[in-house]
Amino acid sequence: MLQITQFNILYQNDSPEYRRKKLAGRLRLDPSDIRELRIVKKSLDARKKPEIYITYTFHFRAEHEDIVLQKNRREKNLSRVKEVPSLMSRISRREPGGTPDRPVIVGAGPAGLFCAYYLGLCGFAPVLIERGAPVEERTLDVERFWQDGILDEESNVSFGEGGAGTFSDGKLNTGVKDRDGRKQLVLETFVRFGAREDILYDAKPHIGTDILRTVIVNMRKELIRLGCEIRFHTKMKDIITEDGVVRGIVTERRIAPNKVTEERLACGQLVLAIGHSARDTFAMLERRSVHMTRKAFAVGMRVQHRQEDIDLARYGAVDDRLPVSSYKAAGKAGDGRGVYTFCMCPGGYVVNASSERGGLAVNGMSDADRDSGNANSAVVVTVQPEDFEGSGVLAGVEFQRKWETAAYELCQGKIPVQRFGDFREKRKTLAAGKVIPCVKGTWEYAELHKILPKFVINGMIEGMEQFGRSIPGFDHEDTLLMGVETRTSSPVRIERDKEYVSVSVKGLYPCGEGAGYAGGIMSAAMDGLRTAMKLEERIASRTGGHHARNTQG
Repeated sequence: MLQITQFNILYQNDSPEYRRKKLAGRLRLDPSDIRELRIVKKSLDARKKPEIYITYTFHFRAEHEDIVLQKNRREKNLSRVKEVPSLMSRISRREPGGTPDRPVIVGAGPAGLFCAYYLGLCGFAPVLIERGAPVEERTLDVERFWQDGILDEESNVSFGEGGAGTFSDGKLNTGVKDRDGRKQLVLETFVRFGAREDILYDAKPHIGTDILRTVIVNMRKELIRLGCEIRFHTKMKDIITEDGVVRGIVTERRIAPNKVTEERLACGQLVLAIGHSARDTFAMLERRSVHMTRKAFAVGMRVQHRQEDIDLARYGAVDDRLPVSSYKAAGKAGDGRGVYTFCMCPGGYVVNASSERGGLAVNGMSDADRDSGNANSAVVVTVQPEDFEGSGVLAGVEFQRKWETAAYELCQGKIPVQRFGDFREKRKTLAAGKVIPCVKGTWEYAELHKILPKFVINGMIEGMEQFGRSIPGFDHEDTLLMGVETRTSSPVRIERDKEYVSVSVKGLYPCGEGAGYAGGIMSAAMDGLRTAMKLEERIASRTGGHHARNTQG
């Protein structure tokens, strides 16, 4: 099989037939000589707008491939494909009866789900506990909150099956290095359970919250088939240790709205995939002397534009044949702090993502079609541990809570909204301009400069003006701001060693976004896989590594 990279096609001309014809012409072949033409990577190049190109990497077969290579030896982007075994093909399954006590995984977000999936494929049949509800029930809880303001603190945009990513854009791009095939396994797993195949090759893949929910339900069914036990509405309340080693956990299971039952669950391997909003769990871990450190994160607000204005700025034209455009921008405020856009959602919504009563936090979300008509992203400013009040390890949590409380009180729980021009001049917004709010949850106009630190306000204004120079209209006075965005990443890191084990408690495996080792669906899922691989290696080394080749497929 052969590969060609950096293959550009003007977007107006793109079609399967044209790709084959153009590739044949470039390689001096007949189109019929090219077989199994497959897209491996696809991206848009708008640097010469309004001329926009699609850049492809193709894998294909051809008659007499050695001759094709020889005849096109000056074609530097043409080469033979180096076949690399997939991670799935390298997974081994334990023989019956060889499994020790079942690993317990806390949290059913991307990290926890993929950790459970890998361990299930290996035959370990882990127990997966999740404080929130399964997707079907959780979706109803979230919609009720958006409509009526009734918050379930255990089943919301942050807590429940699938984690916070379930109610997001479902972006799957990541900068994490992938030497062992984890990224490909995650993408292939999503496709297997219902995602579109284009995520396998799109340079900026996304699923969309509507499809992601179906994927998660199908993944749950497979986990159960693999022998995993999943317990919803079950919160880890405490860790049981003996001589610095995990021996079990105490759980609290909600069996009715105001009724819970407590249970002790023995385990020797405990994976913490708790998510960045599990503040009560952080507090418990601190009491149990699990070593954590404070870490920097970023806070700011969501900005919202008309999608057609972003498309015009990015493409130089608005064309239905092009995908809705995205952007990523970064700069530096006058005081030296970083300011950047985060979690950009083309054709999406700003959503009320609160998880605590008396506090308000927002996030971005979009469906697979990204057709809301508005684009949004967070514009955030870096916050360092020295900005926190107090020196405790959870001071960052209290910093977040302070501004979430201020946002809640500003509009009695509704999302506060303000035009950027009014925000910059510190005046009230009386009505929308050309951008109409596109929001999940109740909202009202308010003075947003009252609910974040002065250095964040100033950094946001400076950043938006900088971004407006590269993305025309970004800092238009009618751009909408909505706040606050405080949960860009975990405010703590649960320290682990090179084997992914806690530096203070043996048998404890911190992983994913809440532990401070990931920053989105993809990186969290990959960290969950790597944690499972480390755990599998450790168990195998203790039990003699008795494995049989996995035939799960």
